[in-house]
Order: sequence, then C-alpha cells, then structure tokens
Amino acid sequence: MNEAELQSHEKTVRQYIVMLLSEKDMNVRELSQAAGIREKDVYGHLSHISRSIANKGQKLIVQPFSCLVCGYVFKDRKRFNRPSRCPNCKGEHLQRPTYRII
Repeated sequence: MNEAELQSHEKTVRQYIVMLLSEKDMNVRELSQAAGIREKDVYGHLSHISRSIANKGQKLIVQPFSCLVCGYVFKDRKRFNRPSRCPNCKGEHLQRPTYRII
C-alpha cells in the first residue's frame, strides 16, 4: 500500500502497521512492502508503536533474531534494528524476527 492509498483509508503508517500486526505475525520486510516504506523506517515505527500500544494494554510480541549458522537467539535484545553479526560465531546470516500485537 503506497502513501496515497494510506491517505485514502485515513490511516497513518503506524496505524496501518498496528492493524496488520493485530491480524498476523509479520517480519520487517513484509511490513515494509505492505506499508510502502523502507525497512529501515519500519524499525523506528516499531519502537514508537511498542510504547504507544502499552498505554492501551496491548503488547508487541517479538520472535527475536537468531543466527542461521550456530542457532544463537538474541532473546535479550531491546533494540529493534538488525544486529550486524552474531556475537557467538560472528556469522552475518541472521533469521529475521517476526512481530505480533496481542
């Protein structure tokens, strides 16, 4: 959905992302394509969304990044942006996290 379609539906990008994540699990690439924005921008929106939905009693559930080489899971990571490499094996092949709002 591009910006013109978002405006015709009278939703902001963040409202649209919240709607999508309330329906199903999605990763950053899927959110980027659905909202018509860059993946880099999605991370900033997720940070804001996680704080704003907490006031409504909702929660952003994150299935964290994981290393495809050694299986290391970034379970304690608080930031939404992509880590550059695995701290365990230094591999750069990481599984994308998925997000869901409950």
